[in-house]
Amino acid sequence: MIATKFGFEDGDSHKGLNSRLERIRAVVDASLKRLRTGHIDLFYQHRVDPNVPIEDVAGTVKEVIQAGKVRHFGMSEAGVESIRRAHAVQPVTALQSEYSLWGREPEAETLPTLEELGIGFVPFSPLGKGFLTGAINEKTAFDSTDFRNVVPRFTAEARKANQTLVDVLGKIAARKKATSRR
Repeated sequence: MIATKFGFEDGDSHKGLNSRLERIRAVVDASLKRLRTGHIDLFYQHRVDPNVPIEDVAGTVKEVIQAGKVRHFGMSEAGVESIRRAHAVQPVTALQSEYSLWGREPEAETLPTLEELGIGFVPFSPLGKGFLTGAINEKTAFDSTDFRNVVPRFTAEARKANQTLVDVLGKIAARKKATSRR
């Protein structure tokens, strides 16, 4: 199974979003060539691009599916409204979003919507981007290029406040003769 993504300019999140229809088609063709395969099993939109109607994105993915280049459409970190609008044009097979004991936001609206629509869920960062392993604490200094420097829950104060969760996980792991480390 091959899954890949589109949605950032040249695949670089620092360059901004680009889900223009011609870009989607170009990414499919470039991915097929680079991966030396005849099709992509799951083609994710990496992030919803507010400059391109999601219906147009889904329609373009539908075209590449009909052309046999892609088998299934996925979305990454999309909201419920975007999922529903895209799914009405081209069924969405999977949604990828962050989900862990530290980030349970999908439970409120996203997971029930996915269940209703028959869409699979692919969680990422189940260990809270490393925090739940116990390897990170309030004194941890991230490299200047580390994205966690700009994520509010990774401030020293937030890490200190959430340390109790890590301690509880460590105790549960010890009781189970397991580790909370990666």
